[in-house]
Amino acid sequence: MRYDIDGTMLQTLLPALAAAEDAVARLDERVLRSPVGQGFAERSHFFDAAGALWVAGELVHVEDLVLHDAHMDSRAPTHELTIAHSVLRARRRIWTGEPSWALGGSGLATLTATGGEGEGKAQSPAVPAETDEEGEDEAGPLAAEMAEIDALLARSQKLLDIHTGKTPASETAALTPARRNEDPLGLLGDDEWDEEQRLAEWRSVQPLADSWPPVLGAIILFEAWERIEPLRRQHWLGGLLVASHLRARGKVASHLFSFYGGLKLVRHERRRARDRITRLQAFLEAMHLGAVAGLKEIDRLSLARTQMELRFRGRRSNSSLPELADFILSRPMVSAAMIARHLRITPRGALNLVNEIGIREITGRGRYRAWGII
Repeated sequence: MRYDIDGTMLQTLLPALAAAEDAVARLDERVLRSPVGQGFAERSHFFDAAGALWVAGELVHVEDLVLHDAHMDSRAPTHELTIAHSVLRARRRIWTGEPSWALGGSGLATLTATGGEGEGKAQSPAVPAETDEEGEDEAGPLAAEMAEIDALLARSQKLLDIHTGKTPASETAALTPARRNEDPLGLLGDDEWDEEQRLAEWRSVQPLADSWPPVLGAIILFEAWERIEPLRRQHWLGGLLVASHLRARGKVASHLFSFYGGLKLVRHERRRARDRITRLQAFLEAMHLGAVAGLKEIDRLSLARTQMELRFRGRRSNSSLPELADFILSRPMVSAAMIARHLRITPRGALNLVNEIGIREITGRGRYRAWGII
């Protein structure tokens, strides 16, 4: 499939492209100069992670994601919440790296293999030693059962190594036919779905995207990602790479653009249309809507910060209220336990600070309350 854009198609896309370019540039300038820009950048990670699951047809509440990220879950996390947290961690890893890191070979290898360096890395199961250094009797009553468990763990580790590409190609060719009977449904791998080849095909579109303006190049990359589908279990990575492309081209330098936050506002029929022009217009509209929503969010955060500053103006220099204000601005919601841990104070002291700063309570309950800017 060709991903180039001819003159006729470009004329059709020009109005939407101009609107998206203008809105994204205005948002980047506002965030760069605003005193709440850092808080906005942190909050956008949570909203974009929830938006990525929304686009995929799953509902994840931002409040649950905040609590899960703080290791304060109110209930057992769902599969969708775990995926959303992977998106959140991947966004943070991309933001802390170099602007062009995620689009390079090492960046893609890190993001596709582990979701971030040092985060989400699969740990190898601990296989008990076959021999006992202390000379204990191995022929115990559970020796046969333990041997079966060891064999099962060994087989599982071999399958995982094949799936993640850690096993050499020569060994994979020898092991794969023998494992087909153990995996008849192809749950751990698909010989016809070559992710490395698909990623290489997607990366071949990058020179074309770099030859166009940043926003137009970004939607070309995203359309190619949607058509090629390089990753079956990390399809959400495409929107994050779009934001990384904008950052690498210098279009958005103040934060990592929330592409999924705007894409979820576009109707499914348009963003998945068969007509290519309709799809590209939908992606440009998503850029525009995401930037407009970001501008409104900056206005809300700026107003909230001004109101909070009136509360702690004239306080002593070692007051915790300014730090509390920055923490509130960096999260969609906060709880007393989160505030206490961040400021290193008691839960009772956190409640006193919340009452002094005058933030709005959003749960409407007497217990397990949370506060936020909405």
